[in-house]
Amino acid sequence: MANPRMKDIYEQQVRKQLTEKFGYKNSMEVPKITKIVVNMGVGEAAQDSKKLTAAASEMAAITGQKPILTKSRKAIANFKLREGQGVGCKVTLRREHMYEFLDRLINIALPRVRDFRGVNGKSFDGRGNYALGLKEQFIFPEIDYDKVDSTRGMDIIICTTAKTDEEAKALLAGFRMPFQN
Repeated sequence: MANPRMKDIYEQQVRKQLTEKFGYKNSMEVPKITKIVVNMGVGEAAQDSKKLTAAASEMAAITGQKPILTKSRKAIANFKLREGQGVGCKVTLRREHMYEFLDRLINIALPRVRDFRGVNGKSFDGRGNYALGLKEQFIFPEIDYDKVDSTRGMDIIICTTAKTDEEAKALLAGFRMPFQN
């Protein structure tokens, strides 16, 4: 099996650019992406468990991996939520799957966002991880618009080995992440 396109871009271009820009002495210092976590909260699952199943199947279609169902930690009476009840699903992508998803996200899905002007360049957590929120799942071509019962947003967290936000932003910019600033 051939390497994913984004992995080749990282190995051939991005590593060299980062080494020149930040002057790394050791090749292990160069930041890289370790994992991508895709999380989808399904608030209406408290009343209807079929919504959670539908969300999980959509996430499996988007990521190519079966999601883990997340359960509530405590009971909250105001939300009619019991402890241990399903409230969402998440997927952790690593290695080749991570690079394939990143390629589809940057080159196919993000340009399909309505009124897209770029992603926020300040959504870093201070340790080199980037968080991105999407309002609807229709931007991914794997989703069939006619079979979806409701729009659901999702959070995408890109975890890197970068020590600072500046290094992480340079890493993602090397992958042509469309930042606003």
